[in-house]
Amino acid sequence: MDSKSEPSSPSLPIAVLRRVGTLDAAISLHLYTFFHPILPYPLLKSLELSGDGRIFFPILLSVLLGTIPIESLSLTPIESPTTLLLVNLLIGAVLDLILIGSIKHLLQRPRPVYNKNMFLSFAVDHWSFPSGHSSRVSFIACYCFFYSNQIREVLLMSPLEIGPGSVILEYFVVIMGIWAVITSLSRVLLGRHFVLDVVAGICLGVVEGLIVSRVLNYGNFCSWFP
Repeated sequence: MDSKSEPSSPSLPIAVLRRVGTLDAAISLHLYTFFHPILPYPLLKSLELSGDGRIFFPILLSVLLGTIPIESLSLTPIESPTTLLLVNLLIGAVLDLILIGSIKHLLQRPRPVYNKNMFLSFAVDHWSFPSGHSSRVSFIACYCFFYSNQIREVLLMSPLEIGPGSVILEYFVVIMGIWAVITSLSRVLLGRHFVLDVVAGICLGVVEGLIVSRVLNYGNFCSWFP
């Protein structure tokens, strides 16, 4: 008689991924359970809103349009340093939106079961990996690092009366980096994401910053399509 075939065990990569996912979920739950009663919810919610794309994109577009004179809305090259910074920031933000949406749609990792009171803007927001907030704020922080000299020049020329020795001017990049790290961590502590979602989002944001600063920026577009 033929012996009954035993069910095939999952391949090694799949088994490893499952173990990593289980460990990730356990660590994330532990962090959420430990810090949730300690950290005030309004603080975590404020950090969430500070990196929310539904707020970031309208503000960015409004400021960008405000820096472009009406007579310059033709296809003439952009010369304003402020406008150039905002255009490149918008390019990176759109790139981030495309990459995050595509990866979430492909992998479809569910969010933590304890994630409550979250408004979903798009269908892909149901999925957890990677963290869109983490990628966005990490990209912004990296963007500020790569374009720090241009940002300093713009701030010095702004009507805010920021002097060369100003604390904001000297530590602007550091402040943005701290904000990005704290906001990314808050995604786990708020129960929105697992730890690996946040780590992947941070890595993706750093890569996006490199891509925009080296490849996908307004200056290169003008040289490619004169």
